[in-house]
Amino acid sequence: MITNYVVTGMTCGHCVNHVTEEVSAIPGVTEVKVEQAGPMQVASAAAIDFAKIEEAVSEAGDYKVALA
Repeated sequence: MITNYVVTGMTCGHCVNHVTEEVSAIPGVTEVKVEQAGPMQVASAAAIDFAKIEEAVSEAGDYKVALA
């Protein structure tokens, strides 16, 4: 299952790395692709609760996430 999101507030490659690391740590997530411009694609075996995505993105820094 692939779910697309938009992350705002990222300004550099470190931001992308932090978001990728935090979202990748969510149980069930198998792959994460993040671009600095905002698009984020999350692959998982089953649906991931949006609240978990929000929490991980927030943990990575002062970023906001929304479903694309």
